[in-house]
Amino acid sequence: MAGLKLDGAGQVKMATLEEALHIAATLNAHAERMAQAVKSNQKNTATFVMAFKRSATPLVGKLKGQFGMIADIVATTILNISRPGGGDVLKVRAMREGVAQIKVQLEIAVAHVKEKHAAHDEKPAAGTAET
Repeated sequence: MAGLKLDGAGQVKMATLEEALHIAATLNAHAERMAQAVKSNQKNTATFVMAFKRSATPLVGKLKGQFGMIADIVATTILNISRPGGGDVLKVRAMREGVAQIKVQLEIAVAHVKEKHAAHDEKPAAGTAET
């Protein structure tokens, strides 16, 4: 088998999921940078929250059409870190938990797309002759 072949809808969904996984990695980097800043007692951590929100907001729009439940998780994460009050430690925890949920759901979606949209070739093998 040369590789997995997907039908047209599967290719579109897979492209969306690959882009979403890339953005999720960016979100994870923002969360870890904020965690380092909180650990080193930096006072201005609002820039990390804003960077996270700037990266996550377009992800909601990209996922909403095909993967609405994952888009809802992203939106919930944005709301959780935007709430006033609480400390920076709680915001870091919310970021990390949200990114973990997003990554898990994206990996599950990739597996489902591969399973449901695999293109099957119905060609007979080259060495067999039909009688």
